[in-house]
Amino acid sequence: MTRYVGIDPSTKTGVCILDADGNVLDALEVTATGKDPERMSDIITDVCENVDYGDVVVIEGFGFASQSGFLLGGIGWGIRLNLYERNIKYQEAAPSALKKFASGKGNTKKDELAVEIFKRWGFQHGSDNVRDAFVLAQIARSLRGNTNTAKFQDEVIQAILKPPVKKKKKA
Repeated sequence: MTRYVGIDPSTKTGVCILDADGNVLDALEVTATGKDPERMSDIITDVCENVDYGDVVVIEGFGFASQSGFLLGGIGWGIRLNLYERNIKYQEAAPSALKKFASGKGNTKKDELAVEIFKRWGFQHGSDNVRDAFVLAQIARSLRGNTNTAKFQDEVIQAILKPPVKKKKKA
């Protein structure tokens, strides 16, 4: 059975696992206590223990405006490295792509996004991170063609599958 996993890396990492029909198999927020790097390692390990070989995984891309960029980058890269070492492939979705996939707009505020997620899929959770992970899992399902998508959602999927080529800067 193919599972669809969304991961929103953070100090409170959201993880959501869906079945092929979009039913929630698990939705959790992974946290840890203690000092870094032990805390970071515990988060990375706990998150990755929920991912199996063969899962279709979408992880939220890095938010470059974050004030805690080094910490979140460490957790995000730690999860990516763990998946890589286990030969588990993943796709990335930018934070704006996640918002657009759920609401049609790439700049939707968190509280508005919660409403859009509930209206579109009937999913609710107290954690922004888990709600984001849910949308990422829905993106994973759509990457495999297991959903009916709106035009704006198709645009997100195409941008993930065929990202625009970045022009090289002239030296």
